Amino acid sequence: MISVGMCIGAFLVLIIIHWVYNWRNPRCNGKLPPGSMGWPLLGETIQFFAPNTTSDIAPFVKERMQRYGPIFKTSVVGRPVIVSTDPDLNYFIFQQEGQLFQSWYPDTFTEIFGRQNVGSLHGFMYKYLKNMVLNLFGPESLKKMMPEVEEAAQTKLKRWSGQTSVEMKEATATMIFDLTAKKLISYDSENSSENLRESFVAFIQGLISFPIDIPGTAYHKCLQGRKKAMKMLKTLLQERRANPRKEQSDFFDYVVEELQRKDTILTEAIALDLMFVLLFASFETTSLAITLAVKLLHDHPLALKELTEEHEAIIRTRENPASGLTWKEYKSMKFTFQVINETVRLANIVPAIFRKALRDINFKGHTIPAGWAVMVCPPAVHLNPDKYQDPLDFNPWRWEGVEINGASRNFMAFGGGMRFCVGTDFTKVQMAVFLHSLVTKCRWQTIEGGDTMRTPGLQFPNGYHVKISEKDEKIQ
Repeated sequence: MISVGMCIGAFLVLIIIHWVYNWRNPRCNGKLPPGSMGWPLLGETIQFFAPNTTSDIAPFVKERMQRYGPIFKTSVVGRPVIVSTDPDLNYFIFQQEGQLFQSWYPDTFTEIFGRQNVGSLHGFMYKYLKNMVLNLFGPESLKKMMPEVEEAAQTKLKRWSGQTSVEMKEATATMIFDLTAKKLISYDSENSSENLRESFVAFIQGLISFPIDIPGTAYHKCLQGRKKAMKMLKTLLQERRANPRKEQSDFFDYVVEELQRKDTILTEAIALDLMFVLLFASFETTSLAITLAVKLLHDHPLALKELTEEHEAIIRTRENPASGLTWKEYKSMKFTFQVINETVRLANIVPAIFRKALRDINFKGHTIPAGWAVMVCPPAVHLNPDKYQDPLDFNPWRWEGVEINGASRNFMAFGGGMRFCVGTDFTKVQMAVFLHSLVTKCRWQTIEGGDTMRTPGLQFPNGYHVKISEKDEKIQ
């Protein structure tokens, strides 16, 4: 009896050892990149989700780059992943979208953004939704939207200059959210009984967190925030479908028209997930970029001086200095675009872009097995000292004479390939118009040692303040 028990025990031990060995040494029709698969099932998920408190490449990636090289394997949330910090492989992945790779995100991400979200759709459906979004964020629409963007920026700056304290990131996020929500769904935060923005705040706080859906966890709060926001959006959509408008006044009207077409491929579920993603992406990413831009300009007086001179020159050349920004003036902002490029390079708002290999792929002596996830790491490209001298330094002059019309091997702040972010121009317009309003309508100064609750002006995460006030003199 004892020997039978010992045999069973030994057999179970052998099974476990065999399972662990297979986990740590996955099968491959070729040579896998170096790396570690971590613990069975858990992989290296805990290390992956550890917060990055620096401006540098996340420790999870940087440590493994130093140990294994620019391409390595790992396992996150139960899935085998190839991580690429190699510019050539990243570019290859984007160019082979739909052929060798397709967009993919972990189940925890699709649970957050919706299983019908635009990032999880492929082929014709993705192109169809992309064209819908361009109807809102394309150049022609942005030309018409520019006066509203400028008015929002100037109104908010005037209000902030008289307030006791303004938390910069939150204030700009609210400003952009209100504008975007108005264009998308005619939402007015001041006259609405429901606070849609609050639901997104809860959602964002748990967005990059360990995926455990237990009450009290950040991930659970994130899912609850999404649930509440989706409920509000669904109610608004149903009301609009029941009482359609005669003329289009927002993006919801356009969506309703598409849903009512007999030959439509759009469903209500896809439409709602699209609205949710658009609201999130439009304000959260742009507000982060604006906040960082203001901080970097404050820390670099020469850059601020050149930016101010560029925008004051724009006003001087106008027939009517009091007139608003034009599209021609916006396109002429050469140094402003250099500041924007450098800001988004350092911001690295999107730390990872996921794809899935559709078949076995050989690249630089390594094999990416079919079905494996691939994680492109933009920060590793943007902070590469071989491409960018002193990569952690803010140096907008490094972009002088450089034309950027899409992603390249060394710049992918807005993604790349056929999934290059359709909101890129919207982000740039928001940033440029806000900076124009800031340097032409306001003066600002640092306040040393001020009380964060009593010091007038903009409050930044590291505790220092920038006092802003309206300019009295006119630009001559």
